[in-house]
Amino acid sequence: MQPAPEQSPHHAYPDHWEADVVLRDGGTARIRPITTDDAERLVSFYEQVSDESKYYRFFAPYPRLSDRDVHRFTHHDYVDRVGLAVTVGGEFIATVRYDRIDERGRPASAPADQAEVAFLVQDAHQGRGVASALLEHIAAVARERGIRRFAAEVLPANNKMIKVFRDAGYTQRRSFEDGSVHLTLDLEPTAESLAVQRGREQRAEARSVQRLLAPGSVAVIGVGRTPGGVGRTVLRNLLGAGFTGRTYAVNRAFAADQATIDGVPAHRSIGEIDEPVDLAVVAVPADRVPEAVADCGEHGVQGLVVLSAGYAEWGAEGRERQRELVRQARSYGMRIIGPNAFGLINNAETVRLNASLAPEPPAPGRIGLFTQSGAIGIALLSGLYRRGAGLSTFISAGNRADISGNDFLQYWYEDPDTDVALLYLESLGNPRKFNRRARRTAAVKPVVVVKGARHSGSTPPGHAVPVSRIPDATVSALMRQAGVIRVDTVTEMVDAGLLLADQPLPAGPRVAILGNSESLGLLTYDACLAEGLRPRPPLDLTTAATPQDFRNALAEALADDGCDSVVVTAIPWVGEDGEAESGDGEVLAAALHTAAAAGPAKPVAVVHVEIGGLAEALAAATSTVAQPRPAPNPAQNPPAPAARTGSTTPPGPNPAPAAPLTGAPGTAPLAGAPGARNGRIPAYPAAERAVRALAEAVRYAQWRRQAAVPGKVPEFLDDTIDEPGTAGLIDTLLGPDPDPRGLQLTPDQARELLGRYGITVRPTLPAPDPDAAVAAAARLGYPVALKTTAPHLRHRADLGGVRLDLANETALRRAYGELTDLLGKPAELQPVVQSMAPRGVDTVVRATIDPAAGAVLSFGLAGAPSELLGDTAHRLVPATDRDAAELIRSIRAAPVLFGWRGAAPVDTASLEELLLRVSRLVDDHPEVVSIALEPVVVATQGLTVLGASVRLSPPPARTDLGPRRLPNY
Repeated sequence: MQPAPEQSPHHAYPDHWEADVVLRDGGTARIRPITTDDAERLVSFYEQVSDESKYYRFFAPYPRLSDRDVHRFTHHDYVDRVGLAVTVGGEFIATVRYDRIDERGRPASAPADQAEVAFLVQDAHQGRGVASALLEHIAAVARERGIRRFAAEVLPANNKMIKVFRDAGYTQRRSFEDGSVHLTLDLEPTAESLAVQRGREQRAEARSVQRLLAPGSVAVIGVGRTPGGVGRTVLRNLLGAGFTGRTYAVNRAFAADQATIDGVPAHRSIGEIDEPVDLAVVAVPADRVPEAVADCGEHGVQGLVVLSAGYAEWGAEGRERQRELVRQARSYGMRIIGPNAFGLINNAETVRLNASLAPEPPAPGRIGLFTQSGAIGIALLSGLYRRGAGLSTFISAGNRADISGNDFLQYWYEDPDTDVALLYLESLGNPRKFNRRARRTAAVKPVVVVKGARHSGSTPPGHAVPVSRIPDATVSALMRQAGVIRVDTVTEMVDAGLLLADQPLPAGPRVAILGNSESLGLLTYDACLAEGLRPRPPLDLTTAATPQDFRNALAEALADDGCDSVVVTAIPWVGEDGEAESGDGEVLAAALHTAAAAGPAKPVAVVHVEIGGLAEALAAATSTVAQPRPAPNPAQNPPAPAARTGSTTPPGPNPAPAAPLTGAPGTAPLAGAPGARNGRIPAYPAAERAVRALAEAVRYAQWRRQAAVPGKVPEFLDDTIDEPGTAGLIDTLLGPDPDPRGLQLTPDQARELLGRYGITVRPTLPAPDPDAAVAAAARLGYPVALKTTAPHLRHRADLGGVRLDLANETALRRAYGELTDLLGKPAELQPVVQSMAPRGVDTVVRATIDPAAGAVLSFGLAGAPSELLGDTAHRLVPATDRDAAELIRSIRAAPVLFGWRGAAPVDTASLEELLLRVSRLVDDHPEVVSIALEPVVVATQGLTVLGASVRLSPPPARTDLGPRRLPNY
């Protein structure tokens, strides 16, 4: 369709519309606005489009663009007429344009809210998801400019374009008029459109990682002419692993007649290689990297592993060098691991890729490992190697300027060769996105995370990512909500990873303990209690126990329906001469293997002290690599909802375990699932380590069972919520030119705002003198409370700033005098009078907005002890009914709410409803950046909100709701 002439003045170039995106095949491209400087690019692009595609675009033969056409398509006002282009290597591969129209289809300006949209994609790039990505971005641009609907005319034969519109997930209408299909799309995001967008993002990013992990050919750039050096080491490791693809060595200093080095073809540049190169490992000084990247990009390399240092870890100059590296690579459609990376490994038998500096290559296995630190990577590889564990994939991303742990979560989600994902992270570029992706992956396989740099308040050198202000304890709680197993050390990560990879998930917290040392059994028993498990009394086999005794006891414990897991403790047994024997670990291992293989599928862990060869023998399995499991089917395994590892029942004795569930295809097996054990039994040198790993597995299994039944936001709340009225009130309060620092609402304003969401705050009346206090009490009705509201005394009953249950005027005047005598003049104390609430438990409900993590809902008991101990629980917003129930049960002081020491249980149902209302308010209105309800007195029936603080601010940007794009740090 032909564009209309210009109708409105030109606006400044909107550089925030520029974005790097990952396409369906894993390659990258850049989306940006078309400018007046793009005339030659547009003409060149159009010449490479087939006649058929041109016909579909213009509904008639249109072999070339006239000068007038070129002017129209390159001159935009970025409001009523917008054009976007997709570029690779600086050249156009696709374009899209919208023109604002009125209800009759004529050119228009605002307030008209409809636009005509048209796409054109080069034939060579059709099928890569280019048009789908363009639709996401042009729709976001249109919404920003006040356009609410797109209209499109499509020829019936243009099935590809019809499918792009149909599959986008937007609300749409279709009709057939004058020989063409007329489509109208409502551009307001829907649950379906967001799901479509995130599904495409997951598949594209997984594919981009797969291209790096499974290349058909690898070139190492910077291979030294003499032995030694980084490049030569990587080449040696590639050859030593038996890489199944083609390998090339590249060094511009090679002699022209040098044909090979270490038995592989030698070349002076990528351009000299006659065959396609999929992956390049760059091991040259930083100042030579741009030349190498350009050589790779111009000859179709798909991805880079940059081992070179000298980037963001070296300061501002290096940080800018790193940004330019990413820009250059992405301009050619390449993704990067690094810079300052340690490399990557893929142990799949069909690949056998070791493009790393790892001195001890790991054995094949079913653990995926990602680290942001080369040193930690070396330590983890060494630890796993010593304990006989194998890896499916290993990635050390260095400065993670492009590919990060988020991308590998996308890949591992559907990788049939990976059962457990381990990640060592020092920074989270987008905590909200990480939680969403981790939740999806954790629904089908365990995700174990160690977070470094937890308390520094800044990112490590080289990591140019936003810093989140939320405390580490909150980050940990949010990870738990997403099903992530958060541990404190890399040792704990290996301990948990081994048990999760080698054993089925337990059906509950009941633990059988057996062994030949009473003392070691008691240590294990105590450790179980400390971790919240339900241990049975240890079975002491005595120091005279033989391997056959261990076998029989383990078989009996596994067959017991009252046991969900077993911990075996073993010390060297005593021979007939009275001397300890530390050998024959292989014999004991064989006995334990036999019993475990014959019994029901329950997790088994071994704690041993100085038994030679036992750990190695237990780690041995009949097959080094477990049999592959089918990839997860998203239809069978929907993304898990936000949930916590805790129970939704009141604190107290642990309930009986849920019935075992059969693991879904591609997921970590739950107890009772066939084929749930691969033959290895993890061994630990200390009871505490084994039990901690087992406890993490118990909590994760419980989360998985709960995730199978998603929570929801109750619809009954909609009848008592005035969303439009609240939006209008917020607009009025902020005004036409809101202060970017925000606005703290007065108590009356906060009460009005919260009331529109069914949250009633008990009013207070000022009491600047005793007479005013008496008048206020007469208005409210006795009994009353007298409180100070000075900032340094607010909510500090322990300092004497609150007087309760004042039944008459005499008591009120006496309390007023005591208060002012003790704490200061009324002008300093700012006293208020409030009617008494029913007795109950004082609690605190808060919601805050973090720019990186998003809205966070928090709950705890009121008072200094809870603050000092950090006894506060957190959930991401929007919270479901399950989140609310678990939130109040997950604090350590939760028994106080459920009848502790004979007290009557309070109305937790009302408390859960309040949490959901607060969650709904901050989710509906991002301008509400902070809410604090303190105290909230929860009685046996109902609750009373006695104090409220609300802060408004212009809404922060929500990058997770916009079109998919790669981050730029």
